[in-house]
Amino acid sequence: MDRELEEVIVKAFFSKRIQQRVLFELLSPKKRMDAMDRLCHNYLSTLQEEFMIEIPKPNSNPKEIEKLLKKQGSSNECYAISWNDSIDGKHLSLTSALEVAVGEGFPSIISCIPGKLAYFEAEQEYGSPPRFILKR
Repeated sequence: MDRELEEVIVKAFFSKRIQQRVLFELLSPKKRMDAMDRLCHNYLSTLQEEFMIEIPKPNSNPKEIEKLLKKQGSSNECYAISWNDSIDGKHLSLTSALEVAVGEGFPSIISCIPGKLAYFEAEQEYGSPPRFILKR
């Protein structure tokens, strides 16, 4: 885990009222999933809505999402905060992260430009899960 980068992500995109709690949860192996739970059903109260841009449907193609992020200035490398252990807390290629996160059905934040640009996929309830670009 990259503690400093996670702090940048949380301070950029999470609601101010819960930032310190989310940081505590992310840093605790026992509580990390509590932070991810906040991104399930109540992500609209967890993240700052003014920085969320919904990706119009159809939006389930990782390559198309990657193109959208690249248009916004994303590099080929990213950092993931994810329900999926195979990418959570890791620096990896944007392509690899999106291939795992898109369609997973559980929340992920893929940070493309720390504190400025990220991809967010919420939990799937019915139909395709909500997908957003987070941009400051």
